[in-house]
Amino acid sequence: MMQNTAKKRLSSLVVFQMAIRPKTLPAALSPVLLGSAMVPPEQFQWLLLVCALGCALCLQITVNLANDYFDAASGVDSSERLGPQRVTQSGLASALQVRRGIILFIAIAIFFGSVLVWHGGYMLLTAGFCSILAALAYSGGPYPLASHALGEIAVLIFFGWVALIGSYYVHTNSLTWPVFYLATGVGTALAAVMLVNNIRDIDTDRPAGKHTLAVILGPKNARRLYSALLLSLIVWHLLAFWATPSPSKYGIIVLPLAVYLPFAIALSINIQQSFGKQLNPLLAKTALLCLLYSVATSLSVLYL
Repeated sequence: MMQNTAKKRLSSLVVFQMAIRPKTLPAALSPVLLGSAMVPPEQFQWLLLVCALGCALCLQITVNLANDYFDAASGVDSSERLGPQRVTQSGLASALQVRRGIILFIAIAIFFGSVLVWHGGYMLLTAGFCSILAALAYSGGPYPLASHALGEIAVLIFFGWVALIGSYYVHTNSLTWPVFYLATGVGTALAAVMLVNNIRDIDTDRPAGKHTLAVILGPKNARRLYSALLLSLIVWHLLAFWATPSPSKYGIIVLPLAVYLPFAIALSINIQQSFGKQLNPLLAKTALLCLLYSVATSLSVLYL
């Protein structure tokens, strides 16, 4: 009896893990960590960092659950899917359970977000409302962003500009050009994560009427765009720090790029040689690369 209960619990935990897609979660951490690292030490507050991380993670999980739910409802997900197994389409979780999960994580995101709004004002309230709306509109609603080649742009806006600039703004109530440049760089690199996902699903998205950017561009051009997105981060990094009046600015410029560039080149080569299910590990590696860059840049800013 106890063994059966343990198996059921384990099964539920595995299904939950599949549903939230933990390999994508570094995408939520990257902009928040870097935006917070740019805050002057005298203005930084640990509570705001924790709440920003919690809000970002919950919104990322909300996107993943909503994508699982709406793609199953619309018929985009099928048995021919090449990506990781979806819990709604496969019957591992009911549509009702996934809907409840969406509501739960939106509620937790609002809890964390309310602290940020209290400190940052109504600008962050507007950003938070738009983020929740975009999380649901990515796959659902009358005009799903993912089905109209807007997924990568949404990532730039919400994972780049909103998340990174918002993480900085909530501490300082101010904006700077270096922070904007970093937000754009991280946002474009994170858009490459979305692009890998869409490149993998071209053959199933096209017949389902899902017109992603990869479907429109085709596999060859989409792979070229992936490389361009990753390498464009270098330009934005240079813009952010080149004019910084700091005696250690050259270390801040060079060290993160020395960490980032070899892996970015390796992934750009890898995507040219990967097809179908081979692209699944590349998606996780791209998200981790963005996190690696954000951590390396954050440490350089804080300690150089």
